[in-house]
Amino acid sequence: MRYLMRQLIGSGLLLGAFAASASAQANSPADDVALRTAYKDLMDAENRHDLTAVEKLVWNSQDTLFVAKAPVGWKGYWGKSDVMQHFHDLYQTHFQIDPDYPSEKIVHLTSDVAETYVPVNITAVYGGYPKPAPFIMVLLWIKTGDGWKMATDIPIPVPPEAAKPAVTK
Repeated sequence: MRYLMRQLIGSGLLLGAFAASASAQANSPADDVALRTAYKDLMDAENRHDLTAVEKLVWNSQDTLFVAKAPVGWKGYWGKSDVMQHFHDLYQTHFQIDPDYPSEKIVHLTSDVAETYVPVNITAVYGGYPKPAPFIMVLLWIKTGDGWKMATDIPIPVPPEAAKPAVTK
């Protein structure tokens, strides 16, 4: 009986995951275009150090999260006002993001939540990266009445040894 219950539960979980995945894939191509545009607009605004334009693309929530290099270590900046203050501080020195747009991937988690994945090079004197350094930028987006808004931004530094081509014989 336990075996049967485990099989039913396992099958139910797999079906649930499949259904969620299938429904996530049912989003319109227009959503992908809107997400790609929102991501590019965010990167362009950040590179211009345009706080007003960046603020329009950030989700207005206390749950908004931006993970970044801080004056000491790394930390999470929580809430739109904290995130915007961090952007303000970041923009006081040289800061540049160079995305690899052709490598951008979009995953729709629900019809109103999506994730973007983009390899980038970041130059940020404030963050201790005076020369371009490779990162993987993972953003979560929330679809609002005003379009897609960045809810979470997690730049993941790529270790130097991982950025080198693999050696094969």
